[in-house]
Amino acid sequence: MKKASIGSEMKKQGESRCTQKTISLLSPLGTIQVSGCENGVHTIQILMDVAPAERSSEAPLSCVVTDSPAETSAEMQRCVEWLQAYFTEPQTAGSLPLPAFHHPALQGDAFTSRVLQVLLSDVKFGETVSYKRLAEMVGNPRAVRAVGGAMRRNPVPLLIPCHRVISSSGQSGPYMSGRGDHLKQWLLTHERQRGEG
Repeated sequence: MKKASIGSEMKKQGESRCTQKTISLLSPLGTIQVSGCENGVHTIQILMDVAPAERSSEAPLSCVVTDSPAETSAEMQRCVEWLQAYFTEPQTAGSLPLPAFHHPALQGDAFTSRVLQVLLSDVKFGETVSYKRLAEMVGNPRAVRAVGGAMRRNPVPLLIPCHRVISSSGQSGPYMSGRGDHLKQWLLTHERQRGEG
């Protein structure tokens, strides 16, 4: 993935209010909703409306837009293209530019923003990092639980890969507050298998 800075990925907020639009995609994980404005992506939600797709060497994975406003910003389109590449040709996703992010949790130098920035820039496709190691990487080795909190507050999962953060024991750990543990396993397996190919 191209080295990205959340600060450079975020565009300055020109107005205090945004007009958000939502795009829905049908992915191997079920429906994904991407919300954002002309300044960037605000949130990504994985709705967990179906079981994750079975993997098959014969049937390629897909990610298609199912609902979209008539006009979408360039940043939203960039997000859709990145997500489609991640699921269908994951080895190419790292070479695509990320969309700008436009969410308060990703602004400034707050702990959550720093943790998510380090995760985005330093933990590559197919790699994992422990909560403890990520705390060390942000310069606060005792902040393991706070790193977990930052993962829960990540507004753009998949783009900022909180699924790559695991416990020190090697267990995958919770995803989406424990409701999406099966999705985390799916994503980690997807990256391992596609990284080998």
